[in-house]
Amino acid sequence: MKNLLTIGHNDLRIFFRNRTAGIWLFIVPLAFIYFMGFAARGPGAPENHRPTVAIENLDTNFLGRIFLEELGAQGLKVVSPTNAGTSAQVLRIPADFTTRVLQGKPAKIDFAQRRGSAETDGALIELRLLRSLVAINSHLIEAISTHGPASALDENSLRARMRVADRVTFNAHFAGRKPVPSGFNFSLPGNLVMYLMMNLLIFGGNLLAAERRNGVLKRLACHPLSQWQIVMGKIYGLMLLAAVQIAFLLAVGRLVLHVNLGANLPAVALTLGVYAWVAGSLGVLIGSLVSTEDRITGICVLASLMMAALGGCWWPLEISPTVCQTIALCLPSGWAMQALHQLISFGGGLEDVLLPLAVLLGFGTVFNFLAIRFFRP
Repeated sequence: MKNLLTIGHNDLRIFFRNRTAGIWLFIVPLAFIYFMGFAARGPGAPENHRPTVAIENLDTNFLGRIFLEELGAQGLKVVSPTNAGTSAQVLRIPADFTTRVLQGKPAKIDFAQRRGSAETDGALIELRLLRSLVAINSHLIEAISTHGPASALDENSLRARMRVADRVTFNAHFAGRKPVPSGFNFSLPGNLVMYLMMNLLIFGGNLLAAERRNGVLKRLACHPLSQWQIVMGKIYGLMLLAAVQIAFLLAVGRLVLHVNLGANLPAVALTLGVYAWVAGSLGVLIGSLVSTEDRITGICVLASLMMAALGGCWWPLEISPTVCQTIALCLPSGWAMQALHQLISFGGGLEDVLLPLAVLLGFGTVFNFLAIRFFRP
């Protein structure tokens, strides 16, 4: 066991002596995560979509302020008229809004849809505007029944009525499929899976080929080391390399990009650790089968890019044809992405990724066996 650990630690030291290692471990994946996160950002969860509406509030009295708060509570993103270019509609609250309401007279609110805005946003704003009007009228009726006529109503009494808990609540949520992963919740796991595979294949295969060319493997074979110890030592070194990359990118994703890892961080780390073992085993297998470093680099880049594209690292499998979703189930990258999306985007727990973990363990076992079988000094 001590010899196995020594081989792995020495390989890690050799990896970091390479000046380009840091670029491919940290800088390039981080750049892709950042730009792909912006390219893949979506409108958010359908049940939580908050269309933007610009409000021109000419009423300086309390009902104008309360009405604005109610619009926000009903799911509208309220902005000032100076930001009307980002809004779907513009609403205008008249200066005599509070006065007319307290006098029992109709108060007219003008609104207009901005040219070029989405019709769906306009319809949603009108619906939530109606809900806001119903809500504020209900509060007014309750306050008047408690405190007397509307003319005697003031802000404190109305807000006191609004703070009373509702006896009936309505809970609405999205009844469709799980939302398609988007933004950094998609780009972080996608690029982690792609670059873990690419780096471990290239570093693992090339290091094995270089040590064979330089006679290092033959010198190792002269020591009292079994073939499986050498192979597992190489895989252990690659897993240490993966652990450094995983820790760095997860820390950036959580602290800087605000990816929702939450309580599932141990399960995410476990999934990535198992996947790193699979990728490291495959890298050692390629290094055992192919002799020249140039050829290894070409094979590893092509294989990792194909597995990334077909496994759902570049675009969500939910929008891919059925045949692509089936192919993804034949690749370790597809199962890793399935597990990571379940943990990060869908809020699942460890019990929800037991099947992907079992399949990844199967891939790793096969690659381990083949790497030991075909290893040559």
